[in-house]
Amino acid sequence: MTSTVPTAVHDEHASEHTDTLPPVTMFGPDFPYAYDDFLAHPAGLGQIPATEHGAEVAVIGGGLSGIVTAYELMKMGLRPVVYEADRIGGRLRTVGFEGCDGELTAEMGAMRFPPSSTALQHYIDLVGLVTEPFPNPLAPETPSTVVDLKGQSHYARTIDDLPQVYREVAEAWNACLEEGADFSDMNRAIRERDVPRIREIWAKLVEKLDNQTFYGFLCNSSAFTSFRHREIFGQVGFGTGGWDTDFPNSILEILRVVYTEADDHHRGIVGGSQQLPLRLWERAPEKIVHWAQGTSLSSLHDGAPRPAVTRLHRAAGDRIVVTDAGGDIRSYQAVVFTAQSWMLLSKIDCDDSLFPIDHWTAIERTHYMESSKLFVPVDRPFWLDKDEETGRDTMSMTLTDRMTRGTYLLDNGPDRPAVICLSYTWCDDSLKWLPLSANERMEVMLKSLSEIYPKVDIRKHIIGSPVTVSWENEPYFMGAFKANLPGHYRYQRRLFTHFMQDRLEAGQRGIFLAGDDISWTAGWAEGAVQTALNAVWGVMHRFGGATDPGNPGPGDVYDEIAPVELPED
Repeated sequence: MTSTVPTAVHDEHASEHTDTLPPVTMFGPDFPYAYDDFLAHPAGLGQIPATEHGAEVAVIGGGLSGIVTAYELMKMGLRPVVYEADRIGGRLRTVGFEGCDGELTAEMGAMRFPPSSTALQHYIDLVGLVTEPFPNPLAPETPSTVVDLKGQSHYARTIDDLPQVYREVAEAWNACLEEGADFSDMNRAIRERDVPRIREIWAKLVEKLDNQTFYGFLCNSSAFTSFRHREIFGQVGFGTGGWDTDFPNSILEILRVVYTEADDHHRGIVGGSQQLPLRLWERAPEKIVHWAQGTSLSSLHDGAPRPAVTRLHRAAGDRIVVTDAGGDIRSYQAVVFTAQSWMLLSKIDCDDSLFPIDHWTAIERTHYMESSKLFVPVDRPFWLDKDEETGRDTMSMTLTDRMTRGTYLLDNGPDRPAVICLSYTWCDDSLKWLPLSANERMEVMLKSLSEIYPKVDIRKHIIGSPVTVSWENEPYFMGAFKANLPGHYRYQRRLFTHFMQDRLEAGQRGIFLAGDDISWTAGWAEGAVQTALNAVWGVMHRFGGATDPGNPGPGDVYDEIAPVELPED
């Protein structure tokens, strides 16, 4: 799932300079480990003793992190037992429109992915999915963008088409990043995979900025002394849209994204992102240990995962007992929990002894952002029609301070049915929609858009009922994704490093945390994949396995690149 944080806007000189460097990847800065290299190595991710082949491992949660975990453990010869309360995919959720062509889909969760998500791309390529440019505001592939603030609309194909104040805001953001966060230096170090330099820069910034909000970071910059500039930056921004809903969050969350260009050059998955976990579920690996050729996660589960987990507790022999909604009780030597972490506090009855008290505190303090979307199917991409008076597109990708905030136009080719994401909102903006039904939401959105496009009758093009989601109202999610508040660095470190269990007491080992909200870059599918690979290493280690010496895993190099540890006192 994408977040609403900004990317740096480079000037021409900087763009030419970075073009000469290697492509950026989500390589840190907290844990600069090359997950893409780990996945690409011919030796594979590791192996376990033959005596452990066929041993069951519980994987709780059938989202991307859970399915990647289960897939890789199956390849090692273990038997993953996947539990899923809702549907395979988690926040990779693609839905259709009732009564419409099956090719018309809406991405209710993750819908745009940056090239820097290189571990994610490994799996996209593995299952044969195709990506295409996503029509973000002012992106080269986006036909046009309209920025509508305080009742004034501006039509643009590039940022140079907008009034001067918008360019001033972009320049202020670039200056702010250089002044307060060593942007160019860190971006270069990440591109070159210069681990010592990454760690040197980041250690200083973590200590300096852990207590700082995103908004406070802007206010402390000499480049953002103007409230008007900060307001425009919050309402519109550059990249994916406005970011004022992120203003209360830790600036460290924002820096992780801009350093790795996670908000740049987005691509969507043709046919929908949920295909990725679904195809992994059905895929029979070419190289597999213990299991017969043709074995898949689906075949190991007779086609369907086990139901929701209702209880987790420890038993004798350091085993963990899992009770599911069907009343089945099983014990395991290892369990990987990839579902939303608040589930451990509410819907699942858990022993306190599952985790150290400091980890329970970190789970309880996890901060989630709300998010809502509403999509409608339309007869064709009518927005590409030209206005007879102006020669402009009839309608454009739209950023506004009105209720809709962000409107995205998604076509499948000329004269073919298409989809409009009428509104994509976050936090307080999302909560405004919560009491309304899908049709009520649509009516408010159409009214707002009619004020921006008075000559466009969107309604006459709609060919089906709207579909909507408010992630804070989803019973197995309770929010869109984690976003740390100031002072939360220590909590996140505890959760991310939990896979290194030799540091825990013997009675607290065996259950591993993974998933989007355990990662340093929550809101991005890459984080779900990386934490899955951490958990795979942890489970392998628990069963007495090891990686190939030529392809050390994240736990093997942990002591060399461990995240910065801030003092507790």
